[in-house]
Amino acid sequence: MTTDPHSVPTPVGIGWRQPHYGELLERRPELDFIEVHSENFFAAGGAALALLGAARAQYPVSLHGVGLALGSAAGLDPWHLDQLSALVERMQPARVSDHASFARVALPGNGPVLHGSDLLPIAFTDASLDLMVTHVQQVQERLRRPLLVENISAYLRWEDDHLAEPEFFNALARRSGCGLLLDVNNLVVNSLNRGVADPVADACAWVDALDPGIVGEVHLAGYNDDGPLVIDDHGSTVHPPVWQVYRHAMQRLGPRPTLIEWDTKLPSLDVLLGEARRAQGWGA
Repeated sequence: MTTDPHSVPTPVGIGWRQPHYGELLERRPELDFIEVHSENFFAAGGAALALLGAARAQYPVSLHGVGLALGSAAGLDPWHLDQLSALVERMQPARVSDHASFARVALPGNGPVLHGSDLLPIAFTDASLDLMVTHVQQVQERLRRPLLVENISAYLRWEDDHLAEPEFFNALARRSGCGLLLDVNNLVVNSLNRGVADPVADACAWVDALDPGIVGEVHLAGYNDDGPLVIDDHGSTVHPPVWQVYRHAMQRLGPRPTLIEWDTKLPSLDVLLGEARRAQGWGA
C-alpha cells in the first residue's frame, strides 16, 4: 500500500527580509521555519545578530548563502568560511545552503582574487564536478554538517558542458555527501530561456532525473518575463508553470521543506504567508 503524499504535511517557510523583521517577531505567524541570507549576519555582534537570535528562539532557521562561490577555481575564501562557521555554531540552523556557482577569480601574475558578487554558472564537466566535490567537502568538514547546494538560473552555458545537470547533482551528492536545494523557479526560468516547446514538461523531466533522496529543501519564487530574457528576480507571486512543476516534484519526492523566496518589490507579510499556505496545498 502506498502513502498519499498529501497525507504528510509539507513544512513551509518564508524568506525573512528586513521590512518584515519586526512584524514577524510581533505576530509570530504559524510557520515551520524561516530562512535568511547568511552574509547579512556575519557581524560578530550588534542589532542584526541579536534580532536573528530572537527569531531563532521562535522558529527553526535555515541559513542560505550567496557568497561561498563553490565552483570557483580560485578556491574558497577563508574569511567567508570563518564567518559562516561562527554563525552556524551560534545559531544551530535547521539547514545550511549555498549555490552551484562561481564568483571568485584570481588575476594573472599573483594578482588579487576578485569576487564578482554574482551567481555565475559553472560548467557541467568532470573537472567542474571534481572541483565542486572538493569545495563542498571542505565546507562540510568545517561546519560539521551536510550542505545543501542549489541549482541556479543561468543565462549562458559553456561550450564544453557534457554532463546533464541532474546527473551532475546526483554525482555531487553521491561523492560529497551533500544534498540538493531544488529551486523549482530556476528550472522553469532556464526552460523558458532555452525556448523549449513545453517548459513545464522539460522542468518535470529534470526533477525525474534526480535521485529523490538528495533533495533537502525546495525553493519557490516569482520571475519577470517582461523582456527578451526571463529573469529570476524573486519579485512576484509564484507563476502557474512553477506551481505545476512543484506539484509534480512533491508527487515524486514526497513532502520537502519548502520556502517562499521573495527578495525584490517586497509585498506585505500577509501576501508571503498566503503563498506559504498555498505551497502547503501544493499550489492548489
